[in-house]
Amino acid sequence: MRLQRSPGEVAVLVLITCVCAFHTTTAIDIPLEVEQLPTITAQSPSSLIAFPFDESFPVTCEAKGNPEPEFRWTKNGQEFDPSLDPRLMKEENSGTFVIPNNGNLTEYQGTYRCYASNKLGAAISKEIEFIVPHVPKFPKETLDPVVVEEGQPFTLKCDPPKGIPPLQIYWMTINLQHIEQDERVSMGLNGDLYFSHAVEKDSRRDYCCFAAFPRIRTIVQKTAMSVIVKTKKSDMSPETANAILDRKPSLLTPSGDRSEVKLVKGEDLKLECIAEGFPTPQVKWVKMGEQLPVKVKLENHGKLLIVPAAEQDDSGKYMCKAENALGKAVHYFTVTVEEPPEWVFEPESQLSMIGSDVSISCSARGTPQPTITWRVNGVPLQETPAASRKVSDGTIVLHNAKASDSAVYQCEASNRHGSLLSNANIMIMNLPPMILTKDGEDYSAVEGKGVMMHCKVFSSPPSTVTWSKDDSSESVKGLRFTVHENGSLEIHSTEKDDMGQYTCLAKNTEGSSALDAMLYVKDPTRITVAPEDQQILIGTTAQLSCLAEYDKSFSNDFELLWEKDDMEITLNYTENSRYLVEDGILQIINVSHGDQGVYTCVARTPVDRDSASALLMVLDVPDAPENLVLSEHKSRSVKLKWIPGDDHNSSTTEFIISYEESQWEPGNWKELLRVPGNHNSAVLKLHGHVDYRFRVSGVNAVGRGPPSEPTERYKTPPAAPDKNPENIKIEGHLPHEMDINWEPLLPIEHNGPGLEYKVSYRRQDLGEGWKEHMVKRHSFVVKNTPTFVPYEIKIQAKNHQGWGPEPKMVTGYSGEDFPSAAPDDVAVEVMNSSVVKVSWTRVHKDKLHGHLGGYRINWWRLRSLVNSKKSHGDKHTLTFPGDRNHATIPGLTPFSEYSLIVMTFNGRGNGPGSHPVNFKTPEGVPEKNPVFRVTDVQKHTVSLVWAPPLEPNGILTGYLLEYQLINDTEEVGPLQTIDISNPETTKWILRDLEPLSKYKFYLRSCTTVGCGPVVSEECTTTLETTSTLASTVGLSKSASPSPPSTPKSPVTKPTRSTIGLASIHGGISTQGWFIGLMCAIALLTLIVLIACFVNRNKGGKYSVKEKEDLHPDVESQGMNDDTFCEYSDNDEKPLKGSQHSLSREIKAGDSGDSLVDYGDEDAQFNEDGSFIGEYAGRKEKRVSAEIKTTVQTPA
Repeated sequence: MRLQRSPGEVAVLVLITCVCAFHTTTAIDIPLEVEQLPTITAQSPSSLIAFPFDESFPVTCEAKGNPEPEFRWTKNGQEFDPSLDPRLMKEENSGTFVIPNNGNLTEYQGTYRCYASNKLGAAISKEIEFIVPHVPKFPKETLDPVVVEEGQPFTLKCDPPKGIPPLQIYWMTINLQHIEQDERVSMGLNGDLYFSHAVEKDSRRDYCCFAAFPRIRTIVQKTAMSVIVKTKKSDMSPETANAILDRKPSLLTPSGDRSEVKLVKGEDLKLECIAEGFPTPQVKWVKMGEQLPVKVKLENHGKLLIVPAAEQDDSGKYMCKAENALGKAVHYFTVTVEEPPEWVFEPESQLSMIGSDVSISCSARGTPQPTITWRVNGVPLQETPAASRKVSDGTIVLHNAKASDSAVYQCEASNRHGSLLSNANIMIMNLPPMILTKDGEDYSAVEGKGVMMHCKVFSSPPSTVTWSKDDSSESVKGLRFTVHENGSLEIHSTEKDDMGQYTCLAKNTEGSSALDAMLYVKDPTRITVAPEDQQILIGTTAQLSCLAEYDKSFSNDFELLWEKDDMEITLNYTENSRYLVEDGILQIINVSHGDQGVYTCVARTPVDRDSASALLMVLDVPDAPENLVLSEHKSRSVKLKWIPGDDHNSSTTEFIISYEESQWEPGNWKELLRVPGNHNSAVLKLHGHVDYRFRVSGVNAVGRGPPSEPTERYKTPPAAPDKNPENIKIEGHLPHEMDINWEPLLPIEHNGPGLEYKVSYRRQDLGEGWKEHMVKRHSFVVKNTPTFVPYEIKIQAKNHQGWGPEPKMVTGYSGEDFPSAAPDDVAVEVMNSSVVKVSWTRVHKDKLHGHLGGYRINWWRLRSLVNSKKSHGDKHTLTFPGDRNHATIPGLTPFSEYSLIVMTFNGRGNGPGSHPVNFKTPEGVPEKNPVFRVTDVQKHTVSLVWAPPLEPNGILTGYLLEYQLINDTEEVGPLQTIDISNPETTKWILRDLEPLSKYKFYLRSCTTVGCGPVVSEECTTTLETTSTLASTVGLSKSASPSPPSTPKSPVTKPTRSTIGLASIHGGISTQGWFIGLMCAIALLTLIVLIACFVNRNKGGKYSVKEKEDLHPDVESQGMNDDTFCEYSDNDEKPLKGSQHSLSREIKAGDSGDSLVDYGDEDAQFNEDGSFIGEYAGRKEKRVSAEIKTTVQTPA
């Protein structure tokens, strides 16, 4: 028992129990280690049937006791020794013997009883009846035909043979056809076939009675019987011929007017009344004085009353009444429901102390009341008198019991329906405590959980059991400790301090006994990382993680298992295995629908376990919808219903309905309609004269699922077209023609055969009538039209069923001609050295003779202003779409004279050009010098040569030469500048340079506007002054970027201190061997430099092809709204108006003017301000130029 804590005090529980042994007169289960009486543990049922298909028949009797029991048998009340019959098989240390199914079994038939005895007493089994069934047979007999007058009753007897129940009887013909039964013909409970009155069709020769015994698998047949029904004589009057006389009912069974029925409780009560008479009587049932039981069933056309599983309440008087129009017949049944014996209480086995009084009782009930008889050790009580024993009213009392009174007492209760037998072991003894639990057991408990340590004790009188810890003399105390009646100690919510050795001590008046047990307290097993619910796409790999903590003493016994839906996952680690576990991670490879479920991670040690679960949901596209049904069939619509397929854990968002038709594109499925995912039907709008099939597919977040099976075909009737052609285009390729084109109706839109188009047109400006033409193609040409006049056009569809809807009217123009006038007042405004703005007066629309396409400007270079020599350049063209009166021309060569003309154009072509206008471009900065070389390198000097720019873009004013030290360090020397004011100079010698040092040189050509792009070279000075042959030592071409810009300054003489050159001191430089070595190195270096120089001269050329690849042909893209202009240059020279920013400030007058400042507001620019143009030339090669705007510097 456990005591509760109360406020202010702590209850101390001293765990002592006195219920670990058996009190006097208490039912017992004595351990086999203790000397005890025999107890029957197994026996055969009371009825043992020798079925012929069984191989053998065991007659069972097993018992336990100490000493071990010996067995003997009786058969029909006489001694029977199975071991004396060689045919019987006997088992060692057992009372069981086996009767083999070979030979005659009849000699073994009888009633057997088993006796199990030792020196203390004997126990007996109940009686076992061994039944050897004979094969039931109908007697061989010759049966006379049954002759009966028509209308008279008769009975066919079955008289089945006796056999093992249940018995089933069937009446059939010789061909195994059942004899039809009804209100007139029926079979009784005894198997006889009753006829209420005979009719002519009852005459036959093959009435057979079949008796079936299912437990022995046997069916037997009685000899066939003949029935002859005599009809009325033909010489009788027609009124009486073939007439059956009416008569009142009488009972064919049961006989008499009353009978008694007795049955055993639980059996089915069956009462029958079969009557004869004409007309056939109707049978009704009544329970006298009360209602029929609710569970009553009527069968055999009301002739059989059945009360299933009859109870005592079903006893009473029943009446059946057979009635027709002429009268009635009744029969009374007195029903008594009896019961076999049933224990009220059985005698109980007892363990009592010597000198005590022992009472043994049993009681049984039944109908009739069972008789109680007593035996002791299998012998009737009256045959073994004892002075201390008294018997009264089913109770035996032993006064001042002695050890010799120990015996097995048998109580038997019996009536005519059966008997009951019960053994009670009465042990009279005094015994010191006997601990049955093994000593020195080790127990492991988990901290925080309970543990049970056992101490099973047997003694007489009962023992007091106490538990102590670690050799303490005091018992364990506390609310967490409980000693149970069986002596076991239970510790609740185990703590680490509970670890240690425990002692169980059992005491009674006869002595004491003790045992030791060791308790170990372990850390609990706990899952630290639990698997999480997942949604995984089918076909991918799922990963479920699980990590656990456990007591380290279980390192070799710890298991981490995985279960799916409470079934352990078997891991075989083969190539085909889809389950892999590594470091607590379960991988499921190629996930399928079958992998969906609850996965549980189980961490297990020998003493505890922990688990965590996660739901894995497999995502997939929806399954195909099923059971597609078409309904509500109409001429131009049908309703489609379907049952959605499994959405595989991702809700269906929509259904796609597709169709296929058999005439135009058979086998090609096209989308017809989409409906929301919560719909399962749709009304489909259809075209006429189409043989449709439909199918449906579902869509969810994973994707589109497979389509369903197609529906049956549904063909719509033909109808007039629903629509007219769309996208009508009116074009005029020739001056006096108008081409009309339209997008034809799709074949499925024809709605029927015989599709044609009616083309209607009229001039818009004259108000004339419509001219109409029927065509089957989707184009029509109107000839002999005036040039470029507006027309109204309509196109209507028609088929054999009728016309389409009223068409919409569109407007178009007839064919165009070339413009007949040129722009006037052409003027040029120079924006900067490479850009000019051109303006003109628009051409009047009457002179355009078509849709205005825009304006084109053609220009060409007449000459360079550097010299007066005329050199007519290639013609360039820019196209400006739309209605405009000005444009900007970029990319001109500075300091040049140009001429240009302006013309308009339409869809037919260009109009005449305007009068030419000449203009000049101002100076700009020169181009890059084509040649810049180091020609002679010495110890302190370097010679440079160059060529003037091919296009000076003005009058050269000189050159800007810069250089600096660039030894192989991160730091470079300061930039030195030389301003060469003579434009004729093409060579320069730099002096006072440091020997054996690397320099970089920069050169730019200049005009009054500024200096052009830089060109650079590098070289390394020599250690000593060498001959001219070695003057190019260290020459190299550099692709380094331009140096930082510095303003022009007078030439300053570089010094060692300002340039920071490293001195080269004398010493080895005067040695001959060193000079020779240097000469050899210089020679080898010269060879390498010559090779590099040759290679450099091969490269660096401008590639027109690369420019064309970078800027594709825009003319092929057509003239669209995004096109600003076209530029052509038939000599494929690069655009000269764009230049790199110089390394110094641009002088006043530089040509870096902005196109934005000088351009018009209609010009097209990119978002970064860059100009968009298209270039075209006579060779039809286009180079698209993008010119970045720069800050304009005032002149």
